[in-house]
This record gives sequence, C-alpha cells and structure tokens, in this order.
Amino acid sequence: MNPETPLPSPSRRVSPWWRALAITLLLALLLGWATATSMVTQLQAQITHLQKRLIQVPQIRQVAVLLDAQGQPAMLATFNPQERALTLHRLNDVKEGREDSMQVWAIAGNAPPRSIGVIESKYQTLQLPVDEAALQGVTELGISAENKGGVPAGSGPSLPWLFKGWLVVKSI
Repeated sequence: MNPETPLPSPSRRVSPWWRALAITLLLALLLGWATATSMVTQLQAQITHLQKRLIQVPQIRQVAVLLDAQGQPAMLATFNPQERALTLHRLNDVKEGREDSMQVWAIAGNAPPRSIGVIESKYQTLQLPVDEAALQGVTELGISAENKGGVPAGSGPSLPWLFKGWLVVKSI
C-alpha cells in the first residue's frame, strides 16, 4: 500500500434494515402509549361511575321486623340515614279502618314511647321522614291503632300494641 493513497472511508449511510426497525419500534411505542392512555381514561371513567352508584345505593343502618299478636311478621322497617327516612313494608293484609290511623312509636327502655309519625298511606311500601337522632337509644318500634290522624302531641299510644319488634342496628 502506498502511504499516499487514502483509505476508503466507512459508509455513513444507515442500513435500510435499521431504519425499518427504528420506524417499527417507534410505531410500537406510540401504539403502546395510546393503549395505556385509553386504558387509564376508561379506568377513571369506571371509578367515577361506580362512585356515583355507591352514593345511590341505600345504606340501611337499622332494621326491625314488627310482629303481630300471634308472633307473625307484620311489617318490616328499615332506616336509611342518607334519605332520612324510615321505610315500612307491610307483610300482612292488616289495613287501617276508615276512622283509624296507624301510628309508629319509638320505644327506648323504660322511657315513654315517642311518636315517629302516622302511617297515612294504604300502599304496601311507604316512607316516613325521620331524623337519625330520633332513633338514638331506641331499642324497639311499635305500631298502635289510633283515631284518624294519630294522637295529640305529648299523648301516649293506645295499648295493646298492634305490631311491635326489636330495632337492630346494622354494623357498616
């Protein structure tokens, strides 16, 4: 070799295979990024949807099955603090008379019964507006038959009880 002859310089061109590999990897990276972004968005939408559904689900805290004189279930009472309502489900066919009303009472140990409200509907299921504080310390619920519109404030129920049952506090 002649020292004056220059050595051939290596080619500066990139192989077409490397270009194809780089483009393929770039497309795979973009596709992976788009998929991950889409999955995160869908997951966030599902979480939001489930949180809204959870708020709508009744959170029943207290339950009572009121029994008649024969010990048969007559009424199911459930309390939902979110709605601030006591829901009553009739389990038998006992209805009020034309001149009668059924009145719901909260019974707390030896204290005199407190009126929660008067059942003014003959439907199978109904709700009475009740604050959670009205059921604090209550161990039983009772229903009495009273004159139309219920007893005057401060008066007690007519006895014997039409229906009566223990109020159970459900743990959350």
